[in-house]
Amino acid sequence: MGLKVRSLLLFAGIVFAVGAAAQSAEERTARHLASIRENPSLLLPFLREMPKGGDLHNHLGGAIYAESWIDYGAQDNLCVDRTSSNLLPPPCDASCARYTAKPAVSCAFGDHVLYNQLVDAWSMRNWNRAEDSGHDHFFATFDKFNLASLNSVGSQLAEEASRAAADHLQYVELMHTADGMQSAQLGAKLGWDDDFGKMRDQLLAGGLKDVVASTREALDRNLARQQHLLRCGTAEADPGCRVTIRFLYQVLRGLPREMVFAQILLGFELAQADPRFVGLNLVMPEDWYVPMHDFDLHMKMLDYLHGVYPKVHITLHAGELAMGLVPPEGLSFHIRESIERGHAERIGHGVDVMNERDALGLLKEMAQRKVAVEICLTSNDVILGVEGTNHPLLAYLAHGVPVALATDDQGVSRSDMTHEYLRAEQTYHFSYADLKRMARQSVEQSFLPGESLWRPPGNFQAVAACTADRPDTEINSAACQKFLDGSERARVQWELEEAFAKFEKKY
Repeated sequence: MGLKVRSLLLFAGIVFAVGAAAQSAEERTARHLASIRENPSLLLPFLREMPKGGDLHNHLGGAIYAESWIDYGAQDNLCVDRTSSNLLPPPCDASCARYTAKPAVSCAFGDHVLYNQLVDAWSMRNWNRAEDSGHDHFFATFDKFNLASLNSVGSQLAEEASRAAADHLQYVELMHTADGMQSAQLGAKLGWDDDFGKMRDQLLAGGLKDVVASTREALDRNLARQQHLLRCGTAEADPGCRVTIRFLYQVLRGLPREMVFAQILLGFELAQADPRFVGLNLVMPEDWYVPMHDFDLHMKMLDYLHGVYPKVHITLHAGELAMGLVPPEGLSFHIRESIERGHAERIGHGVDVMNERDALGLLKEMAQRKVAVEICLTSNDVILGVEGTNHPLLAYLAHGVPVALATDDQGVSRSDMTHEYLRAEQTYHFSYADLKRMARQSVEQSFLPGESLWRPPGNFQAVAACTADRPDTEINSAACQKFLDGSERARVQWELEEAFAKFEKKY
């Protein structure tokens, strides 16, 4: 090789090295994602390790895998109906023989047919779209395993925290009917009154304050159990100990109106009394009779109680509907009404948004008011059959609506946050910047208290106190540390930025 050729090659190598050094870690990570996008075997571990911020739409009961429900049912000595796969209270049949109608759940440990039957019945595993309604199969699971959920909340929290850490999440908001239906039962006992103020007074005087106290005490016990199971505070602590978890009180909107009002009121009272409850949400299938018939009444309840408790956060399931599931007019107003009358700061699902009256105007309003949408791609597919270009995710993004990916009911769906990102990437071919923005939005749009790290919110430029600080260093300036210490929201946002810096260094 001649001297001239060697000199040219050396020069080219220097130019390449300088160019590579000039690229930021974020740019190199983006190029790596682009290079593996069409290779699922490489894409999956990349997305597994990528920091994902928060999961803002996660039902605690639906987050647990069926295998765990079998364990919890066995611990409580529960039985199972072989025909329906429903859990039943003891006593059980004495034998585990396959001809018994009500064997103990523990029989499944030695009976692979029964074990597999329960996993399939309590989740979407082996569900066949051509043979069964995904919507009906999905929502039928909860009643089947419900008995196993009553005494296992601490274990459920440990499972959820550990899985969130494995998914590289920093924060989770869990929907949880944490009082065990006490408020609903109190509402049923005291009855209905068209005067919301009078009904509120009666509930508070009739025992709801005691429900608030007992619910907080139960949460203390369950979180202590979680900490014990995860070995928090020890050298062998599970990574889940580092995940910040907060709760949304979960109202069952399919109940009679007096029970729904009592639960909504409890949600407001809990969020006002206990910082671990950061807001409330209304759940149960939106297309069922009571949620459709009483929708306007539920919005009136929320409007009234929001006036009494204006600082309590609200996120609402709205638009978890598709054409044919309800009459066309049922698709035309739930999202807008949830925002304008229900005071929702976030919308869960929002799948039917393009069927709303003045859909483009609604998207513009959501963008202007920074009303985020919690996107649950897997459940929208299996429950509603809406996926790909039929899903409004790209419409939300195109109109500047804040978007956060979420799991919904990952145990029932047999998914996790990594696979939500995988589905999003394989379907829509997002850039790394797109994925990073959604992860950041998931914490920005959380109900954590305190000022945001970002000014103005959504632009992802750090506040003045932290402008000169770098998340890839171990020591923050005094001004930045003081700011982070004074805001739980900013602290979790900074944790996310530190995780991104560590992740991007690999590339």
